[in-house]
Amino acid sequence: AGKRIFLANKEALVMAGPVFMAEVRQSGAVLLPIDSEHNAIFQSLPADFLAGNRQGVRRLILTASGGPFRDRDPETLWQVSPEEAVAHPNWSMGRKISVDSATMMNKGLEVIEARWFFDMPPEQIEVVIHPQSVIHSLVDYDDGSVLAQLGNPDMRTPIAHAMAWPERIDSGVTPLDLMAVGRLDFHAPDPRRFPCLGLAFDALRAGGSAPAILNAANEIAVEAFLQGALRFDRIAPLIARGLASIPTTGLDDLDAVMEADRRGRETASDLMVSGTL
Repeated sequence: AGKRIFLANKEALVMAGPVFMAEVRQSGAVLLPIDSEHNAIFQSLPADFLAGNRQGVRRLILTASGGPFRDRDPETLWQVSPEEAVAHPNWSMGRKISVDSATMMNKGLEVIEARWFFDMPPEQIEVVIHPQSVIHSLVDYDDGSVLAQLGNPDMRTPIAHAMAWPERIDSGVTPLDLMAVGRLDFHAPDPRRFPCLGLAFDALRAGGSAPAILNAANEIAVEAFLQGALRFDRIAPLIARGLASIPTTGLDDLDAVMEADRRGRETASDLMVSGTL
């Protein structure tokens, strides 16, 4: 219909990125991000970036809180309970997304989303752990400048930005008090603690149906964990086995997307039943 769309979920672009974005271009729709990280990037990019003017953009840097286990010994992750995994330190989210944050699959899905939303290759997208969740993401430019969007962790900010864009309105969010924040820390993600992030990058590089399969297998794995049928440290191996078991195909239409989703769910479920993890 060529309308303005506020995109609040990741799965539309993770599963069907090329199909979705082709329809956006063909219809003349305006796509605006509600996800806090992508909204922060959108605010930090040149105004006409999405129209094709790259203006020296070198990297997109997505920040991640690191979830509840950012400092936990990876050797103890097999003991994690669903209650521990859904206790996010900074954001109030649903159980599934909270588990994705704990594994950092949520950030991996955001990387795939950013690739399609901003038409950036995976090698120009990075992730940094920022425990305070004050800087919501950054854009690195060729001249050495790095622009960032800061604010309290409150979803009313990106929602208000999209609703008023290109103007600004009062969102009701408490102003950011930098003196109260005091410090801003940054760490590289530990691949031993967060293997799901690496799997998401692998699926993005593979292209085609791989991201849809990744998402499907992850949904099966997380649901099994929440039901007590899968250990937390087996979520990533289940997804990896699912990706390795299904050949990657092209995505020409939504039927192909849904078939990849079906195969990903079916394969992950079969692996669960077979107990071969």
